[in-house]
Amino acid sequence: MIYLNEEHIKKIWINWEEAIDVIEDSVKCLAKNDYAQPIKPYLRYRDFNNRIIAMPAFLGGSINMAGIKWIASFPGNIKKNIPRAHSVTILNNPDTGEPTAIINTALISVIRTASVSGLMIRYFQNIRQLKKIQVGIVGFGPIGQYHLKMCSSLLGNRIDHIVLFDINNIDLNLIDKEIRDKIIIADSWQKAYENADIFITCTVSKSSYINEKPKTGSLHLNVSLRDYKICVYKWFKSAIIVDDWEEVCREKTDIENMHLEKGLNKAQTFSICDIVMNNLYEPFINKNPILFNPMGMAVFDIAMGAYYYNLALKNLIGQDLNMFN
Repeated sequence: MIYLNEEHIKKIWINWEEAIDVIEDSVKCLAKNDYAQPIKPYLRYRDFNNRIIAMPAFLGGSINMAGIKWIASFPGNIKKNIPRAHSVTILNNPDTGEPTAIINTALISVIRTASVSGLMIRYFQNIRQLKKIQVGIVGFGPIGQYHLKMCSSLLGNRIDHIVLFDINNIDLNLIDKEIRDKIIIADSWQKAYENADIFITCTVSKSSYINEKPKTGSLHLNVSLRDYKICVYKWFKSAIIVDDWEEVCREKTDIENMHLEKGLNKAQTFSICDIVMNNLYEPFINKNPILFNPMGMAVFDIAMGAYYYNLALKNLIGQDLNMFN
């Protein structure tokens, strides 16, 4: 069994195309029903703004790995100069149950989250041949920062500019030098939103605030899940995509609110499998804005953990825990 921490992951680093391929392969396993993934429980106590989530899963195919991610999200940590999220992933041999790796870093979750968004952008490009792309990102913590890295890598010189907004000051040192000349720091979320071809929410907002009409034909990656007011439903209702309806239609997400107040149901949405496996582009050809809502699937975390585990073995990176037996 090996142990990997954030420094080990950073040493291996990120090939975004490969990471997105991992998510795409995972979706193909979902479509073949070659997986197991219980609904994840939320542990809350004392301050109910905080949560610790258990995310067990098995994924077959070429990934062939079982495991669990145990992730804590304490939004108030940012005021204490402590990361909001802390995560440990344990991987198990799917045939024997033996633990094979402990990955002690929230960076795996960050990479997984950005890679799922990257997969949606990859397929979005099949229906929108965009040039001079404007990307808008609201929230510039680790999730926002890695979404910027992913977009820069995936879209390259097709990006015209990227508009960033955060309620706190944005440190330019957190932005790769290669992309800084395309960065605009906005003083409101509206300026990141109004003309965005691709708009991404990466906040820890407690309440929704986005209430304006989206750009025609735009893609909205609702990563933080609680940013859109109910009034936007009229613009997105024919093009709403989820990763997993049962997971995302709960915990006061925008999808649950649309379900309770507007009657949105599973049959009216598309799944990530629909997009990847069934080429369901027709509803989007008329340039409706698209709203993707990813609750976060444990199978994707296990797949990404397995990807980095195999790279660590190949490159002799990580701490061998067997030496302590």
